[in-house]
Amino acid sequence: MEEIDELIRRYGLEEDLEHVIIPFTGMDGSKKKCYLLKRRFIRIAYPDGHFFDYPLTEAIEATIKYPDRLLSEAIYLLHKESVPEIPIEGNGPT
Repeated sequence: MEEIDELIRRYGLEEDLEHVIIPFTGMDGSKKKCYLLKRRFIRIAYPDGHFFDYPLTEAIEATIKYPDRLLSEAIYLLHKESVPEIPIEGNGPT
């Protein structure tokens, strides 16, 4: 849980015994808060029936970066930007 405590300090987040609380401003300008349970992993269940357990640290980072998105979308975008695009042979400049 040390990594989670570090993120709380780094981003100035709030917390209580059970939650990491991420305050943010919504797209409409209103003040909002996102509550994430303090667990090592957070499970996201997808509509097709599969699920995946993501580290809470990723969920925190994704929520901070993309607060108005669904958590599954925010994590996807976070992963997408961290993986460099690999050029496919024949599709680049010649």
